Amino acid sequence: MKYITFTVPCYNSESYMRRCIDSLLTGGNDVEIILINDGSTDGTAQIADEYQLAYPDIVRAVHKENGGHGSGVNKGLELARGIYYKVVDSDDWLDPDAYKKLLARVKEFCGGGRAEFEENIPDLFVCNYVYDHLDEGKTRSMDYRNVFPTEKLCGWNTIGHFRPSQYLIMHSLMFRTSILRKSGVKLPEHTFYVDNLFSYQPLPYVESIYYMDIDLYHYYLGREDQSVNEKVLMKRIDQQIRVTELVAECVDLTEVKKKYPKLASYMTRNISIMLSISSIHLLLIKTAEAEQKRRDMWGRIKAYNAALYYRLRYSTLSGLTYLPGRLGGKLTISGYRFARKIYQFQ
Repeated sequence: MKYITFTVPCYNSESYMRRCIDSLLTGGNDVEIILINDGSTDGTAQIADEYQLAYPDIVRAVHKENGGHGSGVNKGLELARGIYYKVVDSDDWLDPDAYKKLLARVKEFCGGGRAEFEENIPDLFVCNYVYDHLDEGKTRSMDYRNVFPTEKLCGWNTIGHFRPSQYLIMHSLMFRTSILRKSGVKLPEHTFYVDNLFSYQPLPYVESIYYMDIDLYHYYLGREDQSVNEKVLMKRIDQQIRVTELVAECVDLTEVKKKYPKLASYMTRNISIMLSISSIHLLLIKTAEAEQKRRDMWGRIKAYNAALYYRLRYSTLSGLTYLPGRLGGKLTISGYRFARKIYQFQ
């Protein structure tokens, strides 16, 4: 039995993917590692094959035409045999001690592999992640102690409140594979920022959550070509806008609110954060075209769901990033710069 499937989407990752893969191998035969070579043109394919040859019971190398990060996530989910599914980007890695604790707890829940225990296991594991500016020797851990009880099963109606700096990202989540498949989540190809959709659409299908206060995932920051790099994000702003709109439209929040009001509140705030990011970077571009895109983005939200639009526009964080006039734009950018410095997210 494979308790966890790790999918590692790789594109021209030869210079750093070994660190990632080696960190996952400590799970031994209890896990499977699917290395998705997404049409790389460097030595990524050879390295993937090398690991498959050395660890045939753990590692599977999959070679495909380039389709982007989302395509790799989709392919891994299609092939996954593990009870749980987690994506680890090829430039990131897991902390070895935290990883051992997580795997041990998963095995406890699963009764050592006995199928009759599977119905009582969490739908979602949540762990801390670490912003790791490895080249600068700086880190910042993001935890959820105020949101979830530690190492106790809970549901959406018993959680606490998220702070402004807290949101559930792909790096903090490990879903049951069956939950992801039930949710129907499928990420668009050739598009960046699709991890936002992955960490959002399945949430209403989750009934039980288990939080471990461990710094599991190291999220590397510092490469000039990273999608979260400010200059790169500005160049790919159309993709960010697209994903923002996909997130806003993929779940009926009115229905979610009937069953899980706290979750509906969080999911609304999540859309607000994504709109804020898109709005801010359109402001940073400082062109008439970018300003028109900002108006159009908000207009499409309004056309899709007017009630959601007014809530986002006037009641949440995103409204503060859509302030009128030049002064409003300057205030928005100043606030963004301050938050980036404090939270070190870029």
